[in-house]
Amino acid sequence: MTTQLENIINAYRRLAKIPSIVGGKLNSKGDRIYSKWSVRNLDKGKSTKYLLEYVLDNKLKVISESTFGTDVSNELLSAVSPRDTYRAVIREEKDKDKKQYLEVWSKSNLVHCVDLTALDIHGDVYADSEFGSLKWSQDETAIVYIAERKAPKYEPFIKRKAEKDTTKPEGSGESAPKKGEEFVYRQDWGEQLVGKYLSAIVVCQLQTEKFTVLEGLPESWCPGQVSFTPDGKSVVGVAWETEPRRLGLMFCTNRHGHIFNLSLDGKLSVLSREGQSVRSPRVSASGVTWLQRPTGGPHHACHALVFKGNDSEEVSTIIDIVDTELKIWNNVSFHGLFNLSLPGQCFTTDGRIVFSTPQKNEIRSYVADVDGKRIVDISYNGSPGSTSVLDVKGDVILAAFSNMTTPGQLYVARLPAAGSEAEISWQPVGTRPESPLPPSIVRYLNLEHDNSTDSVKSFTALYLAPDSETKLPLVVWPHGGPHGNFVNAFMIDAALFNLLGFAVLPINYRGSTGAGQATLNCLPKHVGDYDVKDCKYATDETVRRFPIDTEKICLYGGSHGGFLVGHLSGQYPNVYSVVVSRNPVIDVASMFNSTDIADWCAVEAGFEFKENGPLSEEELLAMRRCSPLAHVHRVKAPTALMLGSGDKRVPHFQGLDYARRLKANGVPTRVYMYDDNHSLSSLPAEMDNLINGAHWFLQHLPS
Repeated sequence: MTTQLENIINAYRRLAKIPSIVGGKLNSKGDRIYSKWSVRNLDKGKSTKYLLEYVLDNKLKVISESTFGTDVSNELLSAVSPRDTYRAVIREEKDKDKKQYLEVWSKSNLVHCVDLTALDIHGDVYADSEFGSLKWSQDETAIVYIAERKAPKYEPFIKRKAEKDTTKPEGSGESAPKKGEEFVYRQDWGEQLVGKYLSAIVVCQLQTEKFTVLEGLPESWCPGQVSFTPDGKSVVGVAWETEPRRLGLMFCTNRHGHIFNLSLDGKLSVLSREGQSVRSPRVSASGVTWLQRPTGGPHHACHALVFKGNDSEEVSTIIDIVDTELKIWNNVSFHGLFNLSLPGQCFTTDGRIVFSTPQKNEIRSYVADVDGKRIVDISYNGSPGSTSVLDVKGDVILAAFSNMTTPGQLYVARLPAAGSEAEISWQPVGTRPESPLPPSIVRYLNLEHDNSTDSVKSFTALYLAPDSETKLPLVVWPHGGPHGNFVNAFMIDAALFNLLGFAVLPINYRGSTGAGQATLNCLPKHVGDYDVKDCKYATDETVRRFPIDTEKICLYGGSHGGFLVGHLSGQYPNVYSVVVSRNPVIDVASMFNSTDIADWCAVEAGFEFKENGPLSEEELLAMRRCSPLAHVHRVKAPTALMLGSGDKRVPHFQGLDYARRLKANGVPTRVYMYDDNHSLSSLPAEMDNLINGAHWFLQHLPS
């Protein structure tokens, strides 16, 4: 093994030992923190999740903490009851067969344990970020969660059976299996939701251990994100339409849905308006708050924060969709809500709402009055970085903070009274993490095209580099989406490149989130144009402003970021030296027929998504012309492709076709195929593609 490769492996080992914050909760009094962490376990080939507890005094100083972490890796979901009496856990154990259990713990004993698999009233419990939920009723007598609806049984038209058992009374068994339907195609929810077809709401009454699958929703609705109303007589949740087809849901906030209230005896009322994409309902004593945006269009966009009171027929807007910017408290610029969810508990005792959202190069945290007239930035400002609220109890707020040079740490604060929120003082919780990086600089680049007639001309980027006057190799890194963004938070990719002596340039090209709806809207119909020009301009400005070795400029990106590095290496073959691309979009036209997000192909190419009526050659040509495949014949840079065999979003055939064409043109090319999905986030896949990606750069840069 070469010294070069050993250095990469050792750098990854150092970074793999750094834990990351998965979540955190406050107890009902706000004086105890239950924090959940994750650390890469290289020997097990998966991450280990564990709990740490902290006890706070009345000044929110830590006075006691866990002696050791508690391994909770086999817990899918957990929830502490409102008065801290019980802790509910959905646990999954695998021996020969997978089994799931509902456990309820008191502070001294296991009070209930139910084998959900043996119960056989539903399929697997959902623990994903879109549907998953585990919530207590306020009186601590019931639990609600989401699971796969039990599918009917099927059998062939011809199947020999044992003679009918006449000792069993009529009607005592299950309904007869349906004949000839075992091979009927059932569509699931796509990328990272494979095998999830139709969800059900399940309520458990703990005293009797009685489980009920709630009925009353239309057959075409797939519910999730449920919680009890304060009186415990109903549940509130979000349901997505399954007809005429399920398009991929993960990372797609544009799907048609409904916020609903369903009583335990099956009475349904719809709270949201038609034509909206809705998510993250949060219940308070006075009503329900949620995020919403118009249905369709780009996969992610600016949301409005809305509210429906218990006694109101109307949905009122707390914070509307922001086109460019809104001036809030102290004349601070606010660019709108681009968060995928609200904190699980987001209300203070006096009804103010606390939330976090990407804002250009950071995640910022805010508190808003219920009428939206006053929004105050309450982010931690000890150093530049990203603050994400984890929980709110009374006036105590728990948050996580990190930046590109510092791993995540917990912070806690008491929210001052209305009118004084900006005076908030954050206290660190636990030991401050040591940065593994060398002395480094982080810069925010605010870039604007001169002499441009485009409706939006500006965008941003981040720059991370070792603090050195020596000329550095540069990793140009556009994000995926395209309607996502990079923020100044700790990322293992950026940290690895930094440890290896690279400067890193994550780019928030036009179309990125966190900068207002107008910026986001300008990209559809201009993909492969605006975003490519922005990446090239950001490269040029970085070379102009910082000590960069122009012979050592690398391209790195996945998904739409892979789309962009394909464009850049094809359109500017003499600028970029080497490429690493993960699950890249190569040909939008062929992807249209094989992805779980066919609407993405249409919308980004600039036309309405529809599957009825005649095929349009013009639309297919538009998709082909905006694709990096159009420039593959000009690529010179050695290219490594990291692909997932289970990728439903950008099927790996895209990358394989690209690799064949590169090889035919004499370009050094290597393909890595992982047994993983689009994110390549399983530990074996992550470790291999990061180490091999960094090694590919170092192997092919000029010495």
